[in-house]
Amino acid sequence: MVFEEIYKHYWNKVYRICMGYVNDADLAKDMAQETFINIWKQLPNFRNESAVGTWIYRIAANNCLRQIERLSRMPKSDFPEHVEDVVGPDKEGQTKFLYKCIAELPETDRIIISLELEDVKQAEIAKITGLSESNVRVKIFRIKEKLTQKFKDYEH
Repeated sequence: MVFEEIYKHYWNKVYRICMGYVNDADLAKDMAQETFINIWKQLPNFRNESAVGTWIYRIAANNCLRQIERLSRMPKSDFPEHVEDVVGPDKEGQTKFLYKCIAELPETDRIIISLELEDVKQAEIAKITGLSESNVRVKIFRIKEKLTQKFKDYEH
C-alpha cells in the first residue's frame, strides 16, 4: 500500500483514536500527524505479518502513550486546556462529552473503546492490545456500561 493511500484512508480513524486519549483537538491532530510520520518512516519495514490497520493502530496507540508520558512530566501549567463542559444533549456536545469520558478511562480501556468505535474487529483489538479475544469482549461490554451510565447522568 502506498503511503498516500494509507494517509487518506486512516487519517480520521487515527485522529479519533488520539482524541480518545487526550480529548484536545489540537493535541490530537499533532499526535495523529506524528503517528503518520512514524508510519512513513516504518513503512519500508512493514512485513505484512498483520493487517495494515492493526499495524497502524498499534503505532497510533504507542505514539499516544509516549506523548501522554512526555506530557505528564511537564509542569501542570503547560498542559493544554481540555474541552469545556457542555450544557445540553446536542449532537456536538454529546461527541465532546464522549471524548471527555473516554479520556478519563484507564489507558487500555481507551485504546479498546477507541478501536471498537472505529469498527476494528475484536480479534484485531486483541492482537493490538495483547489481550485474549474473550477479555476484549468483556472489557468492551464493561466500558460501554460505564459510558452509558455517564451519558444517563449527563442527560439528567
